[in-house]
Amino acid sequence: MPVNESSLMVGGPVRLRSGERLVEVDAEGLSYRELNRLLRSLDRKRVEKVRLINVQGQRYIGAGLLHIREIELHGTPGNDLGCFMNGPAITVYGNVQDGCGNTMSGGSIIVHGSAGDILGYSMRNGRIFVKGDVGYRAGIHMKEYRSHKPLIVVGGSAGDFLGEYMAGGLLVLLGLNNLEKHEAKYVGTGMHGGAMYIHGEVKHMGAEVEKVDLSQEDQTLLKDIIKEFCKHFNLDHEQVAEREYYKVRPKSTRPYGDLYAY
Repeated sequence: MPVNESSLMVGGPVRLRSGERLVEVDAEGLSYRELNRLLRSLDRKRVEKVRLINVQGQRYIGAGLLHIREIELHGTPGNDLGCFMNGPAITVYGNVQDGCGNTMSGGSIIVHGSAGDILGYSMRNGRIFVKGDVGYRAGIHMKEYRSHKPLIVVGGSAGDFLGEYMAGGLLVLLGLNNLEKHEAKYVGTGMHGGAMYIHGEVKHMGAEVEKVDLSQEDQTLLKDIIKEFCKHFNLDHEQVAEREYYKVRPKSTRPYGDLYAY
């Protein structure tokens, strides 16, 4: 639905960019409550595209939105960007903090910087692409159901406990920072579903996973994922795809069955 100035409270932090068909919000000085209240107001008015500028640590951006389709974010959002999100596409021109994509059910988050800890925590669907590095426990508790398969792609490296307790979905670690060995330890600890594709060795893997070569099906799937990642960040997908990758998969769907069940 087209947006017009009469339907918006234009002024203060809100500007209508008619030529670009979006609403721009200056987040400088706004608390996280004020900014999210403003976003929900724009959502109710059926605004489809929003540009946020001067974002400085405001939390929960993107949560609970139904109609906004695109958010262009400039700055550094606070924790839980896109938490419980189900639809919008968020592009961040900066870094993101902890909990990005927390319990996300749909949509996409594209980060042109790096991410903090627990990226994609309990993610159920949707896609997250991070150009740089990620902190500890990326992909923890990711899960899938039927056609809902979450995806996280990391261009750089990752901290410890990558894919911890993963129950589904895909996690890709491209290692484009030219590291032949990642510092990550305890990779895949407690993993019992899904898969990881990794370039470069990791320091330590959990006892619950095994490393295998890519099948033809894996190679085809990974090539498509790399192509999508490179399109977001204007990289040469053929150059990235021709590097060597291996697959990490769980040895069992119930790694602790003997411990917690009678």
